[in-house]
Amino acid sequence: MEDAFAVLATIGLLHWMALVTPGPNVIVISNLAAAQARGPACIAALGVTTVALIWSSLAVLGVNAVFSAHPDLRLAVQVLGGAYLVYLAVRLWRSGGSAPEGAGARLSPLAAYRLGFVTNITNPKSALFFGSVFATALPVDPSTGLLAAAVALAVTNALAWHLFLALAFSHPRVRAAYARRRVAFSRVSGVLIGAFGLRLLYSTMLELRALAGC
Repeated sequence: MEDAFAVLATIGLLHWMALVTPGPNVIVISNLAAAQARGPACIAALGVTTVALIWSSLAVLGVNAVFSAHPDLRLAVQVLGGAYLVYLAVRLWRSGGSAPEGAGARLSPLAAYRLGFVTNITNPKSALFFGSVFATALPVDPSTGLLAAAVALAVTNALAWHLFLALAFSHPRVRAAYARRRVAFSRVSGVLIGAFGLRLLYSTMLELRALAGC
């Protein structure tokens, strides 16, 4: 029991360190919460969390081994992810503070969920993170219960953090401050999201060059 607790504590700590580091998920949900309302942001958080469930489950099943055996598959996902983030950045820049998928209209629950889901699913680094953390922290022959607990912990952490962002950034004072500077905030968010996308595309290009030179 103590060994299992230590394993889960290690996974939880590493996951929280990754969660609180600003990335596309953080920027999209905080921007959505401030620009729209608590409801769409919370639903987008569910979309992000669904992907955490998918990636952590696949990590348990060995997605890292699949990506290692088929690097072209991982690179293809990275290209799609980088292109989507650049697309999202352009939409944020041009939206003038409205939602990235609409021209000022409140996002439907489906659109909000899709925004969170697609933002996270197009980032293969999430899968690689769970794969590397699970491979490092889990024992050689983990029990089914421990694997299930590790996945449940990852999902709980992701849901708690992204719901916190949705609630915090949808606070009336935060929204009022956003309303006064919505164009600037939207464009800063667009620049940051675009930077993540371009960095992902650039790193993928370097990997492709390295593979071509082999």
